[in-house]
Amino acid sequence: MTVLNAPPRSHAAEAATEPPVPQLRKRSFRQRLKRDRVMLALVLPGFLFFVVFNYIPLLGNIVAFLDYRPYLGFIDSVWVGLENFAALLSDPAFWQAFRNTLVITLVQLVLFFPVPILLALFLNSIMSKRLRKFIQSVIYLPHFIGWVIIVVLFSEMLGAGGALTHFLESLGLPGFNAMNTPEFFPFLITLQSIWKDAGWGTIIFLAAIANIDQELYEAAAVDGAKARHRLFNITLPGIFPVILLLFILQLGSILSVGFEQILLQRDNVGPQAGEVLETYVYFNGIQGGQWGIAAAAGLIKGVVGLALVLGANKLAHKFGHEGIYTSGKQRR
Repeated sequence: MTVLNAPPRSHAAEAATEPPVPQLRKRSFRQRLKRDRVMLALVLPGFLFFVVFNYIPLLGNIVAFLDYRPYLGFIDSVWVGLENFAALLSDPAFWQAFRNTLVITLVQLVLFFPVPILLALFLNSIMSKRLRKFIQSVIYLPHFIGWVIIVVLFSEMLGAGGALTHFLESLGLPGFNAMNTPEFFPFLITLQSIWKDAGWGTIIFLAAIANIDQELYEAAAVDGAKARHRLFNITLPGIFPVILLLFILQLGSILSVGFEQILLQRDNVGPQAGEVLETYVYFNGIQGGQWGIAAAAGLIKGVVGLALVLGANKLAHKFGHEGIYTSGKQRR
């Protein structure tokens, strides 16, 4: 009765009786360094790696604007402005290498990029763990083989005296030397890349599939969804952000198609079909001594890759996807 007859308490009185909320003490920069010293020590080697091998070499792009002479160095070499770019863009060999690079890149995007996704979906559909691990081990193995060995293996299979030629001749058909056919060169390069790296590329997609909530599959199974319905309505939408992320990153290296692989086989088909931007830079810069023109070609390649990544990422934002990073407006 005493409680019921008591007058209502004011807000000020209630606030006075509530325990004080502890205020977060603002730490100084030195205190935060001391607090996170273990984490910073773990990050430091990776940070130094990128600074030394990725950011400091960017200063070497100044060679593209110099008549660079190694014995004079960056400071004493003559500044020529955009003359190296003008000479590069007027060189027919550069445009031939540019065209060959684009053709190989487009063939790889169409034929190579979907293969790891399809392999990951295939592996995910195998119920036997032992069989799945065996197939994974088999398709991972070529990734650790060098390009010299892979080129030799393909020569034994698709070369002039290879297994394919012997098989065709046994059927009374003319032989086919795929290693020396210029028209087949982009497909040969892509076929070798698929054999070497497609299995290794499945690792990311398998991790993305494993991250999908298994309750979605169980609920779909209870509703009577078939395997293809679960594939198109759960699995593919679940890994689509990863597919989009890797596709955008792939655009960044669209003009890099593999130096060692191309260099080993360039002479088989000649410069008209086998010259790409990376070998063009090597033969003109390292062997020809035209450091400025080679640096200009490398700078153009990097700028085109950066523009494609930023453009594709912007396009992904317009369609409601995160891309490789989110803007401040999206975070809000």
